[in-house]
Amino acid sequence: MIQKKTQLKLSNYEIASFCRQMALLIKAGISPAEGIEILIQDSHDASAKKLLEQINHVLMSGEKFHVALEMNGSFPDYMVHMVTIGEESGTLDTVMNSLADYYEREESISTSIKSAVSYPLIMVFMMLVVVIVLIIKVLPIFQQVFAQLGTNMSGFSQSLLDLGNILNKYSIVMVAILVIIAFLFIFFSSTDKGKKLFKKILSKFVTTKKLMQELESARFASGMVLTLSSGMDTFEGLSLVSKLVETDEMKKKVENCRNLLLEGDSFPEALEKSNIFTSFYSQMVSVGFKAGSMDSAMQQIADRYEKETERKIYSFISIVEPTLVIILSVIVGIILLSVILPLMGIMTTIG
Repeated sequence: MIQKKTQLKLSNYEIASFCRQMALLIKAGISPAEGIEILIQDSHDASAKKLLEQINHVLMSGEKFHVALEMNGSFPDYMVHMVTIGEESGTLDTVMNSLADYYEREESISTSIKSAVSYPLIMVFMMLVVVIVLIIKVLPIFQQVFAQLGTNMSGFSQSLLDLGNILNKYSIVMVAILVIIAFLFIFFSSTDKGKKLFKKILSKFVTTKKLMQELESARFASGMVLTLSSGMDTFEGLSLVSKLVETDEMKKKVENCRNLLLEGDSFPEALEKSNIFTSFYSQMVSVGFKAGSMDSAMQQIADRYEKETERKIYSFISIVEPTLVIILSVIVGIILLSVILPLMGIMTTIG
């Protein structure tokens, strides 16, 4: 039984880079063992060199490339399985190239989601900080000015000031809340569990549900490109791709698609009945199926989904960014005007 070493999982970018380099070396006629030795010589990063040396040690003992990757424990099971198929079918260079494309697309999707999520969260955090500073530090100064003029602040301003006194009194609680918000931001943006949980939350909202469904469809198409280009049949390919998709809804659709294949439906028919793709994309698969170029059709679908989801994500950012700025400006303006206008009225009366 193969024992995996305890390793940190590599990022999508690191996996894509490794696969691309290995694909180039293998295509040039260099064996995986020789290729790893070349990468070790070119590597200047201590952790990367250690990882490559571990792989090389297994290869030198006579084991195959996929066994070395599995024993290392840093690579996803899906990648290891695809490398196994590549070695057995003699298409390892093609598989490594396809894996590089897949993980580059995954990195692009992750980066787009992170950009869409990070900026609004940072803006909300800054809004909280600005408003709290205004209430705790600025309003008491205006209160002193009003007191010197022999009057009191208006109802709204006084309510804000009372809130500021409470916040000031329980400042430790406020700091704890801000720390929790910062922790949640790091958790959702930097950890695998956090990312999966956040995607699950987004899939519940009407405004983001369709986008998350399209991201899952893009992930499905990318996975099918990889399996089809490796010469794998669609039934086995669906079994592997079901491990790549993240939402329960998409997993059920993939399982339904597999059941329809068992019942005798063609792959395009099963896809359409399972509602994995829209009718337009299902028709593209049908044409590719008849022409014997289904992997090419899937590649086009994956590219289109990626471009469309990126466009929607950046469109979302372009709307959220000015909206948050406007909200922040309005809140700050209301707070300042609530004390400045009465103060100007008093000064005018004195004048």
